[in-house]
Amino acid sequence: MQSSWRIGAILGIPLFIDSSWFIILLLVTVSYGLEPSWHSAWGNLAWVMGFALALLLFASVLLHELGHSIAAKMQGIAVNSITLFLFGGIASIDKESKTPGNAFKVAIAGPLVSLGLFLILTAVSLIPGLPTPVAVITGSVAQINLVLTLFNMIPGLPLDGGQVLKALVWKGTGSRIKGIRWAARSGQILGWLAITFGLAMALAYQAFSGFWIAAIGWFALRNAASYNQVTNLQEAMLALTVVDAMARDFKVVDADMPLRQFADTYLLEENRPPAYFAASEGRYRGLVSIDAMRAIERSQWEALPLSHIAKPLLEIPSVRENTPLTEAIDQLEALNLPRLTVLTPADAVAGTIDRGDVVRAIADRLGLRISPAMIERIKEEGQYPPGLQLPSIAKSVIEEARA
Repeated sequence: MQSSWRIGAILGIPLFIDSSWFIILLLVTVSYGLEPSWHSAWGNLAWVMGFALALLLFASVLLHELGHSIAAKMQGIAVNSITLFLFGGIASIDKESKTPGNAFKVAIAGPLVSLGLFLILTAVSLIPGLPTPVAVITGSVAQINLVLTLFNMIPGLPLDGGQVLKALVWKGTGSRIKGIRWAARSGQILGWLAITFGLAMALAYQAFSGFWIAAIGWFALRNAASYNQVTNLQEAMLALTVVDAMARDFKVVDADMPLRQFADTYLLEENRPPAYFAASEGRYRGLVSIDAMRAIERSQWEALPLSHIAKPLLEIPSVRENTPLTEAIDQLEALNLPRLTVLTPADAVAGTIDRGDVVRAIADRLGLRISPAMIERIKEEGQYPPGLQLPSIAKSVIEEARA
C-alpha cells in the first residue's frame, strides 16, 4: 500500500506527502475550528480559518526543510526529496557535509528559516487595517514558528539541535562519530523524559496533549537509536580490514590441466568453491574464468590448458589484505561484483571476500549472532539484507576520511 504521494517539486527537489500528514491536517483543523473564542466570534468561518492555519503550518514546515536543503545544495550535496508527515517534515539529503562547519550550517538553516518566519509573520499580523481573521491566523502561525524554532533546537538527535550538537562535538573532538554518539545519547535521554512526562501528564491530569508529547518522545527515541546503530556499524567498519573478513573459499588447480579434465573433475562437484585459481611452477597464473571457458568450443577443451583462460591476478578486481573493509564494500558495489580476490603483498592469493563475509565480520565485531544459513543466503543472492545500508555507510566513511 502506497504511504506517500509525490505532489510536485521545489527547486528541483521532489516533494512528497506521507499518508500520516492527513491525520495532523485533520487534528489542527478540528482543534482550531472548535476553538470557543474563534467559534463565538466567526461561527462556521472558524473551520475555514482552522484549515487555512493547518495549511500555513505545513507551508512553514516545508520552508523549514527547504532551508536545510538549500544549505546542503550550496555545498554541492544532492537533496533526494522532502517529505511532509505526521511529526513535521524531513529532507532526504544524499550525504553528510564534509566538515563540522558545513554540517552546522545545514543544521541551523532550518531553525533560522522558522525564526525568520516568526519575525515576518508577527510584523504582518500587526499591520493596521488587516482583517481580524487574517491577523489572528497570521499571528497564530507566527507563534507556531517560534515554538517550532525552540523545539527543533532541543539538543538531541534527530532534532536540528541534535545536529548542531553533533557538529559542535565533531569540531571540538575532531571525530564525527563522537559527535553522533553525544547527540544520539542526548536524544535518547530526552526521548525517555518526553515519554515519561507525557504519560504522567495524561494519566494524572487526563490531558490528551500528554499522549502527543509521549508520541513525540517515542519518535525521538526510535530515531536516536537508529543513529546509534549506524554509528555502531561505522565504528565496526573502521576497525576492520579485509583480512578480518576474507574467507579461504577457493581452490588452486594445475594451470597445465586441460579444460576438459578441469570440467570433469571440478565443475561437477556438489559443493564446489566459488573461485578457482590456476598455478604452475609455484606461481599463480590467474583466476579461472568459467565464462571464458564456456566461450570456447568444446572440441578444443582437450587441447587447451587452464592457463589459456586464466586471468592474471593483477588484471582482475582485487583488494589487499590490509585494505580497509569500507573500501572493499564500496568496490563490490561500484563494480557490481559477487566477490573480490584478496592478494598478499607478494601478489599471491590470500582469499576471497563477498557480502556474506562482510556481514559475518561486522556481526562478529559487534557481538551479534547471525545464523550460517543467513550468511549463505547473502552469499548466494549477492545482496545485503533489506534495511542494512552498508554500501551507503561505507561510502560516507570513505568520504569523511578523504575530507
